[in-house]
Amino acid sequence: MAQQALAELAALDLAVHDTVAGTPTPALDRALGRVSNAANYSRLWLVTAAVLSLLGHRGRRASVVGLVAVGATSATANLLVKPLLRRGRPVREDGEHDHRVRMPTSGSFPSGHTASAFAFSSAAGAELPVLALPLRLAATTVGWSRVQSGVHFPGDVVAGALLGASIGSWTHRLARRGRANREG
Repeated sequence: MAQQALAELAALDLAVHDTVAGTPTPALDRALGRVSNAANYSRLWLVTAAVLSLLGHRGRRASVVGLVAVGATSATANLLVKPLLRRGRPVREDGEHDHRVRMPTSGSFPSGHTASAFAFSSAAGAELPVLALPLRLAATTVGWSRVQSGVHFPGDVVAGALLGASIGSWTHRLARRGRANREG
């Protein structure tokens, strides 16, 4: 039963990927390619953290907690999970899209870009709740950009979002607990 369910999820994952890959969307390809490339090496989150740090003490705290979450998540996804699971990347057909995104050589599962995006948005958004929704929307855009660019299956992105959101929430709770211990 469980094996059949996993096979069906894999078939659904491939079908969604193939539908996205088979649909001509040049404007989306260009725009989301830029988003995907901006998230390389967490540059998007480093810039966001720099901007948040201009918002005073709470902004600096959100930046630090968000970047700690990105570091923990990136290490978990790229050094632990990807090498263990070794899922192959999608195959991109010539002429399918103008991807503008380099195909990574690492494993596909989970999406590290998405994991880092959701880690930052969860941790920093919890520290600055007024920015939680815009940060989550940015993280969601990064996740979709990885499917749109053909470098991940949708399931990789969902797994990355769950991993990143979990570690981001955990990082925020640890930071809050540390502040409470120092203050109380």
